[in-house]
Amino acid sequence: MPSQNCRFCAAHLTETFADLGMSPLSNAFLRPDQANAMEKFYPLHAYVCSACRLVQLAEFETPETIFSDYLYFSSVSESWLKHAESYANAMIPRLKLDETSEVMEIASNDGYLLQYFARAGIKVLGIEPAANVAKTAIAKGIPTDIAFFGQTTAKRLRAAGHAPNLIAANNVLAHVPDLNDFVAGLKMLLPDTGIITIEFPHLERLIAENQFDTIYHEHFSYFSLLTAERILAHHGLQIFDVQALSTHGGSLRIFAGHAGANPVAPIVAALRDREIAAGLNAPDIYAKFAARIAETKYALLEFLIAARRNGQKVAAYGAPAKGNTLLNFCGIRADLLPFTVDRSPHKQSLLLPGSHIPIFAPEKIFLEKPDYLLILPWNLRDEIVAQMQEIRDWGGKFVLPIPTLMILP
Repeated sequence: MPSQNCRFCAAHLTETFADLGMSPLSNAFLRPDQANAMEKFYPLHAYVCSACRLVQLAEFETPETIFSDYLYFSSVSESWLKHAESYANAMIPRLKLDETSEVMEIASNDGYLLQYFARAGIKVLGIEPAANVAKTAIAKGIPTDIAFFGQTTAKRLRAAGHAPNLIAANNVLAHVPDLNDFVAGLKMLLPDTGIITIEFPHLERLIAENQFDTIYHEHFSYFSLLTAERILAHHGLQIFDVQALSTHGGSLRIFAGHAGANPVAPIVAALRDREIAAGLNAPDIYAKFAARIAETKYALLEFLIAARRNGQKVAAYGAPAKGNTLLNFCGIRADLLPFTVDRSPHKQSLLLPGSHIPIFAPEKIFLEKPDYLLILPWNLRDEIVAQMQEIRDWGGKFVLPIPTLMILP
């Protein structure tokens, strides 16, 4: 059995945050010939630590099982590429980076971010555990070390002479089961004057906007500024600045360095105080979350059943991890949602885990002309609506499932 103790402070976990029943790994896509094979389902039960307030799932599968061969390629999303380019354009002058500098990214995926630093003549190194994804980055000319990050990798990189001016860790902290090893590795690798930026979906926004579908087994932890500060401070790192981002339904970008090395911006205390005022240091806000989740399930099922009874077609757009959480929690299969489409060629022709809904290329929408298109990656709403706006030519409408069911005008 997985540990029932907090992965950061080791306190016993007793408070439920969200119990989403049993679910397969959200990126465990199936080939059509595997449709009748047995799938592994695991409890999707998130707890909140009573001591440090870290929201977390138990570790049922190792990172090696989940991430060593991965079907998520960051460069598929145009909006995510724009986000990465904007980050690089801001960090280069802020940190005065030049050809003598080094930038590393942990969980660098297909080189989507480091390519913008490399184009500016800055030395880069990606650290990426998924060999299939890392090879794509290497083919782009982005040097990539195929490894999981922690103290062992940090020690090896330091011994090889690496001293990064900037370490970027975008949407990776949530994927780390051994938080203390990971953050200790950051501390070890960071030079005295180096900077770390970490991006993660903001727990405050997850709760406020009912984003329960972002809970899945590949996300081991969910962070507020309060918990991130506690974890980094425990390892001698200090958050000195923070930015609110629109990505992934609302994220934080924290700036950290060695304790005492950087002046702390007033926004850090302001956000900390806001989270405390919102109740993130107390139990009530976590206990009330489950009721909102149930209402979303009922609304989506009622919509799909009514559409089916009325002879209307509903298709989905996207095959994201969050969509698989939503579909499996609601018990939705191909009888209510016959197919979905995705731009990633790596997912096309496969079946969604659990629901077995088939994935096609986006052109399928224009052949089938559904009455409704359910947007599963709702965080990319604007990008998807722009790509698929032709559905309005036949009266098709877009549907968002989160935070509450919404049919877009």
